[in-house]
Amino acid sequence: MTDKVVSGRVVHLLRHGPPTQTGLLLGHTDEPAVTDDCPRMLQLARTLPLSGIATSDLVRASAQAASLARHLNLPLSLDARWRELNFGTWDGQAPASVDPEALRSFWNDPEGQAPPGGERWSELRARVSAALTMLRNQTLVVTHAGVMRAALSALTGLDHRAVWAIDLPYRALLSVRIWPEGAGQVVGLRGEDV
Repeated sequence: MTDKVVSGRVVHLLRHGPPTQTGLLLGHTDEPAVTDDCPRMLQLARTLPLSGIATSDLVRASAQAASLARHLNLPLSLDARWRELNFGTWDGQAPASVDPEALRSFWNDPEGQAPPGGERWSELRARVSAALTMLRNQTLVVTHAGVMRAALSALTGLDHRAVWAIDLPYRALLSVRIWPEGAGQVVGLRGEDV
């Protein structure tokens, strides 16, 4: 009997470039990116052996993903499960305009203290986990920082405090290997400054 080597799938998560307005609680607010043809993102993507591109349907990610797909001649799929966390009534607001105690409670306990009308941590993790199962090997996903952290949490079992401590600047690239059992391993993390 021979041992079968299982290599898993590698998936690349790329945070979109800066939106036109930074410093806001941009969840489902459809704020465009500064540019939809980011040369640094294209340079990063060209170093990867990609089979396709998936993206959030929000324009700050999808416009850049469409540009990458065009330049790299790769298929593109839009999927709302790659959207950022829904901040509910806080969505699109500056953190300073939100009740500081409510915001602090949310950051400390995103499961029990979700924003009013917003999404709980478990809901974000569940939709991201479902989206991860649909990806082929060497897919690039252009998405959002909260989603990337939820993917890390779902794949590694790290709690929200551990993954929120990871700095994911605009254009950060996170590569993960997903094993058949659903567990993940971080293969690489590269960040870009704004």
